[in-house]
Amino acid sequence: MTPSAASSSPGAPGLDIPEVVVAPGDIATTTVTVRNDSDIVEAYSLEIVGDCAAWTTVEPARVSLYPGTSETVTLRLEPPRSPEVRAGEVPLGVRVLPAEHPESVRVLETTVRIGAFHELHSELVPRRRRGWLRGRYRLAVRNQGNTPVRVGFTAGQAGEELAFAFTPAQHPLEPGESAEIGLRVRTGKPVWFGAPVVWPFTVDAAETDETGEQDAPRPDEPAVRAPLDAEFVQIPIFPKWLLALLAALLALLLAWFMLVRPAVRSAAKEAATEAVQPRPTPAGEQGGDGQTPGTAPGTGTGPNAGTGTAPGAGSGGQGTGGPGGAGGDGTSVDNGTGTGGERQTSETIDVRSTRGQTKPGTYPVPEDSVFEVTDIVIANFQGDEGLMTISFGNRKITTIALETFRNQDYHWVTPIKIPENDTVTVEVTCEKPGTPATGRQAQGCHEVVNVSGVLRRTAQ
Repeated sequence: MTPSAASSSPGAPGLDIPEVVVAPGDIATTTVTVRNDSDIVEAYSLEIVGDCAAWTTVEPARVSLYPGTSETVTLRLEPPRSPEVRAGEVPLGVRVLPAEHPESVRVLETTVRIGAFHELHSELVPRRRRGWLRGRYRLAVRNQGNTPVRVGFTAGQAGEELAFAFTPAQHPLEPGESAEIGLRVRTGKPVWFGAPVVWPFTVDAAETDETGEQDAPRPDEPAVRAPLDAEFVQIPIFPKWLLALLAALLALLLAWFMLVRPAVRSAAKEAATEAVQPRPTPAGEQGGDGQTPGTAPGTGTGPNAGTGTAPGAGSGGQGTGGPGGAGGDGTSVDNGTGTGGERQTSETIDVRSTRGQTKPGTYPVPEDSVFEVTDIVIANFQGDEGLMTISFGNRKITTIALETFRNQDYHWVTPIKIPENDTVTVEVTCEKPGTPATGRQAQGCHEVVNVSGVLRRTAQ
């Protein structure tokens, strides 16, 4: 660009800068002529002021002129290709400061017309999504150009199996602004069994007008960006391992009904038939009157039944043994297992104590007896706090904290035997009375222990 003729005035240079047009990312230059019309040697400093100062330089930035001479300086404009350099008219100023006469400083303003460029940057996250019928994606779009645009979004697929929905369908973007768009992909039919099905598709973002139509490509713009590639993997409703499990279960059911069940029913039928058949009686064991020798008619089974005792062991048909019989009442005196030698017994020990008191409760085993304990049930119905110790004679069975239970029970498969004159002892240490169902705190602790088992006589 060639500047026009410089104007002159005493002590000040003449400047004239024409309008400059430049595209972001390119370089534009213009020149101005500085002439010294004064009568002394003068040095001039040139400085760019305004919004263009960041990317405009002056070469040279300082000139020294004799009276009546001039020099041309170059203004070099290099706007970056960035959204920060907006398209449109930007003022440009050149300040010329004389060294000898600073009061004669001059600032010449002109206009720089910055061209527009368009650039969109998009990213799809994730690129691969798995689902039964639908998948959700996020499309991040940024306007890297220097002019406002309206962006529209499109998705494409080779077939028609997928449906696409963008939220929102269009979005305005200022230079440097970003936006996140939601994308929902949906299939029309589920996959019930088999391998996953992969549906590839593409997503593109482009500038549109107010009606939603894409703008025509501009000749000054770079090559069109390739659309973003993505995939939706449709997984089956029922996985492969479920099919294998169903097949195994079906095979087991068939094996049961066809093989195992008939065999079980046949074995059960044979066992039932064998159980109901009469068994033969060995010769010599049954007398002529149908009774076993040594027992009288109508007599129950005694300890000597079937042991080859003399016929005189039972007389009178009353079931009482003669002088040579042992235990004519039908019970064994040695082990005490008859009706009169043992009985089920359940004893309750009720212990009441006050705060800070330790109080025992006992149950003594009667003389000539053994108490075989099988069950203990403990009731702390007030929710008292403290300790409870249960002992059988000199054996301590357990010590438990009252606050850890309301009802507790213990059971033994093998009974614990307590000999005569020994005791079942329950010792309670009351630390804090609890609150029963009435809602008012009790005055003292109250525990109930029930001991159950068999009380067996040791002497007849």
